[in-house]
Amino acid sequence: MARRICLIKSVITAIPLYYLSLFKAPESVCKSIINIQRRFLWGWGKEKRPLAWVSWKNICKPKEEGGLGIRDICKFNAALLAKWRWRCISDEKGRWMECMDSKYDLEYNGTQILLKLQSWWWRDLRKVCGEEGTDGWFQEEVGWRVGSGDKARFWEDVWVDNANLKSLFPRLYSLSLNQGQKVEEVGVWEDLGWRWNLRWRRVRFEWEIPLENTLGLLISRAYVKRDRKDARVWKSDESGSFTVRSAYECLVKADRGPQIAAFKYLWKTKTFPNVVITAWRVMLGRVPTRECLRKRGVMLDSVVCVMCQSEEESCQHLFLDCKHARSV
Repeated sequence: MARRICLIKSVITAIPLYYLSLFKAPESVCKSIINIQRRFLWGWGKEKRPLAWVSWKNICKPKEEGGLGIRDICKFNAALLAKWRWRCISDEKGRWMECMDSKYDLEYNGTQILLKLQSWWWRDLRKVCGEEGTDGWFQEEVGWRVGSGDKARFWEDVWVDNANLKSLFPRLYSLSLNQGQKVEEVGVWEDLGWRWNLRWRRVRFEWEIPLENTLGLLISRAYVKRDRKDARVWKSDESGSFTVRSAYECLVKADRGPQIAAFKYLWKTKTFPNVVITAWRVMLGRVPTRECLRKRGVMLDSVVCVMCQSEEESCQHLFLDCKHARSV
């Protein structure tokens, strides 16, 4: 089984990689690929439908959480396509970028173009990035590294802290005269350096003064640099650059659970892979013992242990409690 797991990760998942990195796979195609992976894992060489001992959702969990670390093909497809979305908003140059920008006006994320004028590829790209109607998971992970403030919008973009100032200070945003302006337009260069120049519709009430002070303290942490341009950063990676691995982690983090120390130590054990896989199944209680077979509807004459003929044959009994197991 260990060899089949290796083949699933290195071959079966890699065969459709080129197409998955270009197009959004239909749900039926993803289900077919998952079905091929599942049948290969549990029933290679068998003509009849195999018995899947662990759900595919748990199979796709990290090893530290009790899974096998196999990637969910649907979310992997979305992570691969998100790379194109990142290239559209980065500073990449080329003829294809000029064509995309001329049609979709990438500065506004293509939201100004009527739906009927958008290509199916662009619609699918925005759909997998969760950008239908509101900012999705992709936009939540994109921020700005401020240089001269020539591109990042002061209120609407994420350039200081992990959220935009519009959502952090909605009251002050409603009073601001700097809505929609770039960072460089909300301040001036003086002899002593950069000075913020926020403009308001009216004088703030007394209870709004602490909000303004908090805002001033927050933006004072950012350093505006005259000789450097603003750049996009991918917040999920320490380098600030987009990676498919980090995008995939963003998509599956909602399904993540706590790490289990026993599984963590299991996969670090220096022994044969098949032994580790067997131990993994035992820890999950997914071994074809008579008790497990009965729970899955297999008709048996008896569920008594075939070795000691005294107790029910469960994983606990077969590997730990049986007198023959203790004698090993």
